[in-house]
Amino acid sequence: MMARTKRSRRSYGAGEWGRNRVRVFPDRKTGLYQMEWRENGRRLTRSLGHRDWARAKRQADEAAADFAGPKMNGKKDTEPEPLTLETLFEIYGEEVTPTKGVKSWQRDRSAMAMFLDFFGRDRRPETLSRRDWDRFIRERRAGTVGPSGKPVGNRMVEHDLTFLVAVLNWAARSRDDRGRLLLDRNPLKGLRKPTEKNPNRVVLTDDEYRALLGVSRRVNWRFHVALVLAHETGHRIGAIRQLRWTDIDLEGRTIRWRAEHEKTGYEHSTPVTDEVVAALEEARSLGAGTGDAPVLPAAEDASRCMGRAWAYRLWCRAQTLAGLEPKRGRSWHSLRRKFASDLMELPLKVLCELGGWKNAHTVLRCYQRPDAGRLRTALESRPRARP
Repeated sequence: MMARTKRSRRSYGAGEWGRNRVRVFPDRKTGLYQMEWRENGRRLTRSLGHRDWARAKRQADEAAADFAGPKMNGKKDTEPEPLTLETLFEIYGEEVTPTKGVKSWQRDRSAMAMFLDFFGRDRRPETLSRRDWDRFIRERRAGTVGPSGKPVGNRMVEHDLTFLVAVLNWAARSRDDRGRLLLDRNPLKGLRKPTEKNPNRVVLTDDEYRALLGVSRRVNWRFHVALVLAHETGHRIGAIRQLRWTDIDLEGRTIRWRAEHEKTGYEHSTPVTDEVVAALEEARSLGAGTGDAPVLPAAEDASRCMGRAWAYRLWCRAQTLAGLEPKRGRSWHSLRRKFASDLMELPLKVLCELGGWKNAHTVLRCYQRPDAGRLRTALESRPRARP
């Protein structure tokens, strides 16, 4: 039987998991292609000695076909090797992780390495239990597990366990080349993850926004435009930084938010206010302003979008110029919370569409914060019983 092949952005695999799987990938240091396969439960790797991608893929197909033959296996059909946590992460890393953004890709890789060190590479996923779950929570909180070696809060522990549960859920729904589920069930399904009791979710106030706006042009014209866009559209700074002029329709007064730059992968268009139109016209007069050029170009290369680190440094500089004391949690995302809180009276469906939220529950739980004035007004508007 010919080997079924699968493509990914970083490697090329041929054959079936646990039977005749062969993978080729470039060595990070030398660039020479490596071939990887398993033999008697051991993972073996050798260099192919060249950088020809087409040739490397042919060699992977040929090697997988040889493994599938009677000469290598000794019989037509063999039982696949038991699925280990290392193999499961390899499959997930080849088939799911490449579909994510760069930041999520890095988090996946870091989490995989941490769980493999903690549980062991040969651990069978179906044997994970409540005891393993609780032990990981204790040691992750204490800092004995994890890349930093420092104690972490419940929010970080929750994030790590969310990834592990996602991998196990995916395995319980995915089948191998013979139609068998990778996992019969998720052994950790239903276990409660620790949550932060009082998460630090700062909402930028009107006074703080006016103070930042007053010094925004002194900081940098890019900061002024980004600040207005963040306040008026409610979108993440990551999506704002990646805007290009092909996404802007000044005549129609709309902005297209591309799926690849949205955390939720939700592509949508939103109308804009007069303040946004004025800021974009200012950006067009100062930048390239045409074609596929970035709305907020990087200082060193106008063909690239402004970087995340630079956006953060501009925010810190603006806080200093505005006379605002540094406050943990008061950054670009506090404008997104302000947007959700300012428009609290809107129907949730409308608010979600304007701000790019896919889930109304997320808005209620993480973003909207009623202020003292709204609470008092609501209480005073309550109907009074008449004697």
